[in-house]
Amino acid sequence: MKRAGPGTEPGTEPGTDAAAGRALAAELLDGCATSVPPRGAGPDVWLAFAEEVRSRAHGGRQLPVPAPPALRLCHPRGWIREAALGEPDAPVELVAVLTTDAAAPVRDGARALLADTLRARQEATLRAVTPLALRLGRRDRGGWILERFEEALRRQAGAAAPSWWHLPARPAPPAGPADAVLTGLMRSPDRRARQFAVRLALTGPGRADALECARRAAAEPDPATAALWTDAALAAPGSGDDAVIDLLTGARIPAVRAAGVTALRRAGRAAEGVGHLADRSGFVRACARWLVSQDGGDAHEHYRWLVSDPAGPSPYAVAGLAECGRGEDTDLLRGLVAHPAGPVRAAALAGLRRRDAVMADSVLLALLDDPAPSVAREASLALLPAVGRLDPAYLAERLDVRGPLHVRRAAFRLLRARGGIHALRAAVALIDDWHPRTRETARTAVRSCPWHPAQFAGEADTAELAALLKRSAKVFHDHDLGLRRSRLGVTG
Repeated sequence: MKRAGPGTEPGTEPGTDAAAGRALAAELLDGCATSVPPRGAGPDVWLAFAEEVRSRAHGGRQLPVPAPPALRLCHPRGWIREAALGEPDAPVELVAVLTTDAAAPVRDGARALLADTLRARQEATLRAVTPLALRLGRRDRGGWILERFEEALRRQAGAAAPSWWHLPARPAPPAGPADAVLTGLMRSPDRRARQFAVRLALTGPGRADALECARRAAAEPDPATAALWTDAALAAPGSGDDAVIDLLTGARIPAVRAAGVTALRRAGRAAEGVGHLADRSGFVRACARWLVSQDGGDAHEHYRWLVSDPAGPSPYAVAGLAECGRGEDTDLLRGLVAHPAGPVRAAALAGLRRRDAVMADSVLLALLDDPAPSVAREASLALLPAVGRLDPAYLAERLDVRGPLHVRRAAFRLLRARGGIHALRAAVALIDDWHPRTRETARTAVRSCPWHPAQFAGEADTAELAALLKRSAKVFHDHDLGLRRSRLGVTG
């Protein structure tokens, strides 16, 4: 089990962090004195650790003797938790967890201890506990810790303000302790901590620098945090500068690019909207079409020209053309279904499906075997309304595990939509598929089937259903399997 520590990214994989916390709790209960979550462990590690210890102790698990403070702080009995708060080695993270404790003496003691710790070691405590405090703040009785940490961080933001926002031509002052705390939180792998620190920095004293905000918006991987930087960049003096807008329009998050494209008009650069009509994001393409229309242009004509490019159209240009919703483009999109490039074929199919344009079932069925997975997927989605008239045997032939995965998944999607015995046969055929998601989808379908003979009346007899149940017996617990066997009247 990989343990969460300074080398991990707490908050980015909560499922992994929670599993690490539970594993550390189990090791500590087994007498491994070093198995306390290490410095830098994420909030989900600590929460899972505390929950696992309390759960196992509730179940009768005896604590090792002598029990370390980390175990006593998580004990089901309140007087033991309260007594452990006085231990010098009590992890501050577990003290923070107890500030939301249901027992008032424990809760009050933990709050007093954490308040003293904040006064004595404010910077280190803010760095270590803020992500955890943000999660605890959503619990019942979590308002106290959230208010205390927000108040402390606002003081930090106020102390850091003079050096936060400096003009590019002015040298940045050396980072002080307040800078280090906020900078560390704004770079935290935990997205909630980043958002919280950014909000505090942007609402604190001082003047935001548009260029610096734009840089941070362009580099930020979290959409919500990037939106904060984007709004600040566009509201700050100098937001119309070319460098600011170029950073926003070149960002990786679509919402940031869309904001940059929209800002082109205010900067007198509306003519550049044409260059964003074929953006990979539909949101950005919509903003670009608006910008072109505001400049007196016709986005539709530009799309027609882009799609007829001899060098080959971009699939995003094809998608943009379809988004214009002109009926005159239907034949052009149908012609692009035969384009040599798979992404173009898929975009044309998606465009036709969006406008409910009719295509022959035979054409769409042939596209299920397309070498491009995106084309097979779009073809299967286009065939869903016609699934009742498709030949199930034709689809079942494409479930062979030796065939391409995307063909198998497209055929399975259609057979599941058809329902009845054809869906059950397909699901049973794929319960051992090598692809994890396909295998789990098939097993879920098998388990959710009620296996009532009346459900398949006229489609399959009891003998076939019994054979299918026997093939899929491994996906059921003994009780569930016996229940289904009894429904089918199978004995022995």
